[in-house]
Amino acid sequence: MEIERKYLIDRLPDNLEAYPRKKIEQAYLNTAPVVRIRRQDEDYFLTYKGSGMMVREEYNLPLNKESYEHLREKADGIILSKTRYLIPLDGKLTIELDVFDAPYENLYLAEVEFETEEEAVNFTPPSWFGEDVTFSSRYHNSVLSDPASLSSR
Repeated sequence: MEIERKYLIDRLPDNLEAYPRKKIEQAYLNTAPVVRIRRQDEDYFLTYKGSGMMVREEYNLPLNKESYEHLREKADGIILSKTRYLIPLDGKLTIELDVFDAPYENLYLAEVEFETEEEAVNFTPPSWFGEDVTFSSRYHNSVLSDPASLSSR
């Protein structure tokens, strides 16, 4: 189960390069339900995500590079590329700050994952977070992979 809140970021924090980061490429084989493949640095995954906004089912299965590349050719829509910065927050929480590459350059999304719904509901975001888009499907990566979403931005 994935429990997360998602926020737009208007201005990137200072010293961003000081934080650990991962280069991510992801593509969608299906969007309802979500079936995604992801390359994260040199690791590869197949992910299934159920419906929902703040709380949803999520299963990750490891892939090898060859399987990833084979499935990548079958992807629908835009293959998303981004850098994910891992910023510690309040001890046990981590901000996953995604800085997207073209065609979504200048899109910055921060996600924070929680162990319980109660933690997520009671979360107070840092002052540099922008609009809470947790309950907007417009900012789901699966929606961003649809070329039609480019014209609605």
